[in-house]
Amino acid sequence: MQTLTLIHSTKFPIGRYADALLKESIYPRALESLEQVTAENSALRVVLVDAAISGNGGAKDISDPHTAIVGIGLREQPKWLTDESIYIDLPENPSPSSLLNAVRRAYQFLYQKMRADQLERQLSDRTRELREVGEVGIALSAERDHSVLLTTILSKARELSRSDAGSLYLLDEVDGQQVLRWKLAQNDSIDVESFEEKILPITRRSLAGYVALTGETLVIDDAYNLPADAEYTINRSFDEENRYLTQSMLVFPMTNHVGDLIGVLQLINRKRPGAEGRLTATTVPNQVVPFDREIIELMRSLAGQAAVAVENNLLYESIERLFEGFVTAAVTAIEQRDPTTSGHSFRVADLTVGLAKTVDGIDQGKFKDVRFSADQVREIRYASLLHDFGKVGVREQVLVKQKKLYPMQLETIRGRFEFVMKSVESDANRRKIEFLLKYGREGFEEFSRRIDTETAEQIERLQKDFAILAQSNEPTVLPEGDFQYLQQLATRDYLDIRGERRNLVLPEEARILSIRKGNLDATERNEIESHVTHTFHFLQKIPWTKDLISVPNIAYAHHEKLNGRGYPRKLTADDIPIQSRMMTVSDIYDALTASDRPYKRAISTDRALDILKMEVNEGLLDTSLVNVFIEAKVYERAGVLRT
Repeated sequence: MQTLTLIHSTKFPIGRYADALLKESIYPRALESLEQVTAENSALRVVLVDAAISGNGGAKDISDPHTAIVGIGLREQPKWLTDESIYIDLPENPSPSSLLNAVRRAYQFLYQKMRADQLERQLSDRTRELREVGEVGIALSAERDHSVLLTTILSKARELSRSDAGSLYLLDEVDGQQVLRWKLAQNDSIDVESFEEKILPITRRSLAGYVALTGETLVIDDAYNLPADAEYTINRSFDEENRYLTQSMLVFPMTNHVGDLIGVLQLINRKRPGAEGRLTATTVPNQVVPFDREIIELMRSLAGQAAVAVENNLLYESIERLFEGFVTAAVTAIEQRDPTTSGHSFRVADLTVGLAKTVDGIDQGKFKDVRFSADQVREIRYASLLHDFGKVGVREQVLVKQKKLYPMQLETIRGRFEFVMKSVESDANRRKIEFLLKYGREGFEEFSRRIDTETAEQIERLQKDFAILAQSNEPTVLPEGDFQYLQQLATRDYLDIRGERRNLVLPEEARILSIRKGNLDATERNEIESHVTHTFHFLQKIPWTKDLISVPNIAYAHHEKLNGRGYPRKLTADDIPIQSRMMTVSDIYDALTASDRPYKRAISTDRALDILKMEVNEGLLDTSLVNVFIEAKVYERAGVLRT
């Protein structure tokens, strides 16, 4: 109950009004001057100002919201009054009823003003709290990291409710049974860094289990004095082990927009406003208050937003897992078309992401302002994983081609050579028979030896020629002499089984065998190079989210070179994204160091790094990125070191 005080000067005839004031429980107090009036916290008071104390000085402490002024016989209002002051004017020597009415009105004005101020503060507090809940909701809806999301939910709930501690449980399923997964615990007074996630059965014996089963909100003022008929209990072991005391608790369900349970939030020990320091078992009774109706409603609102955010986050994670599975399956399918490149896309992704994270951590030089968010790193990873997906549009025989000629082509040439060698042997036998028929045995042995020698020389020459062809079929650099020899072979002919003259080596076969470097001709190389365009067109058809929108363009440029000698668009340095430049370095490194392939042998990391430096000198690769790749040993951290 408010104390009502009437302050007056020592010269004011207060005795005349004493009985009337006493009946209204108004207590008078005499002062020599206004300088003796001191500011008070919340007591309501009325000051009678007459000529004896109406001076303009010393009144600074009586213009507070809890003080009203009643002027007695003043010619004018005191100049020290403010616009906020409550002032009532009375004539000199007012009757008791007039004075009492004036004092009553003054107190009513004070009370109404005090109540209005109180409601305004409450409205301001509610507005602030609702604004904070709205801001929390926005923050929760934008958070994609599940662990960060859960931490934010519990932290904000504790912050808004001034709770010293709290726990968060999520509904889960284990072996077909619904359980609560204790995901998080926080406590400002006790170290809970060693917290380990636990599985709890859903029963009415635990607070969280009871709330999960019933959907009720538990408001507990004293956890150690639960109602006698309560089905739930609290576990006191934590308090006993840490010399803590759990007193007030608020345990409520997190349900989505259709009322489905997502989890349970548990808040512990709501602190008094302004409470500081860690709570102990001895300080809890003085520093902890119950959870009031307003904060309960606020927490329910937060819980609803949190439940939707968690549900959306889990859905987002499931979509990510689905897409991750699709990407993995797509990459695996492509690499199964060419088993010799198995693991290439995954290694390139690891190398490129490793290089991106290294660049992101550089605080000086060319890359000091280059930063990659978590979404951008994910974008780089997907682009790297899918950079070769366009090989699905390349004919398999070209994709897996190991030599210059396809196996059937070489077998066809082998067949011709074997046919010619058999023809040489048949011709030798025919000539021997003709000699015997014409001349008999005389001189036959000498003739036969000469024929055998000629036949052996011809067969040896054919075998040598085929060996040169087989050697030329290997995807190595072709010496100039071998190139000319192949052209000569293309001019030789033989008689087929029908007696028609045929080329021993067809011009097209000689052309292919004359490829000076590698194993692909121009047409096949263009087909292989077309995989980049196929990749781009495929990736463009995927409805990428905003945070992954650049995946197609990053993958599209991974074979471009800074001097415009790359493919397919012949881009130059300024037009090649840095993400693509990083992938190019990783792609070349892995291609050089990958396990032996039929068309090339693996080389060591040191040799591969030398080749990267050579390509830098030729203006093909980004000097700074290659230097970072080498100096930071990105290949070693990514597990792609070759000795």
